[in-house]
Amino acid sequence: MTTQQLSPTPRTTPTRGRNRQVDDRRRLMALLSDALVAHLGVLAGAHPVVLPTAFGVDASGPDDGGSLYLHGSVAAGWLAPALEQDVCVTVTELDGLVLARTGFHHSMNYRSAVVIGRPRRVTDLEERRRALDLIVDHMVPGRTVMLRPATRKELAATVVIALPLAEASMKQRDGGATLEPGDLDLTGWAGIVPVRRVASVPVTEDYVSEPVPEAVLRRVAELGRG
Repeated sequence: MTTQQLSPTPRTTPTRGRNRQVDDRRRLMALLSDALVAHLGVLAGAHPVVLPTAFGVDASGPDDGGSLYLHGSVAAGWLAPALEQDVCVTVTELDGLVLARTGFHHSMNYRSAVVIGRPRRVTDLEERRRALDLIVDHMVPGRTVMLRPATRKELAATVVIALPLAEASMKQRDGGATLEPGDLDLTGWAGIVPVRRVASVPVTEDYVSEPVPEAVLRRVAELGRG
């Protein structure tokens, strides 16, 4: 059973800003539920690469701490190196711009997670199908039930890797700017500019005659209309 305590290892323990460290694993899972894009960092040959990617999460998956699923092409150059070493996956949500009276104390309000570990290639057919469904449903919950199942050709062209969620950390910043002695005596505006992700009205493809599905409309409402 996965503990609800988030206990980072030496590799994932923040070295500064420890007051922003989050110890509750449930808040990590909430962030992974909210976020839509992850970044995979891997040393590919002589240089590192950081790749943006969609992802899916199974909190009760077969890996230690749960499973973070990523996908890509079987021909991707990062695939072989990623399976031979530890990788780093990061997820960040920006919540606000923090504007101070000094440039030094300008900051951002955010939630961020770092996951480090050795990924495995998912070879079991049913787990691969489930992982790909999780990735699609992470974008729009309930979407996969509207779609035909993936074909063998599509599955053969797609690789799925799973990263354990055991070695992970999270930091969060909220609130206003840090004040130094004397800052209150300065002039000039200071404050927070809230930032949020919004969705616009769905645009139907020209070849589609069906109305926008309720699941898509719900997702637009969840994200907020721009």
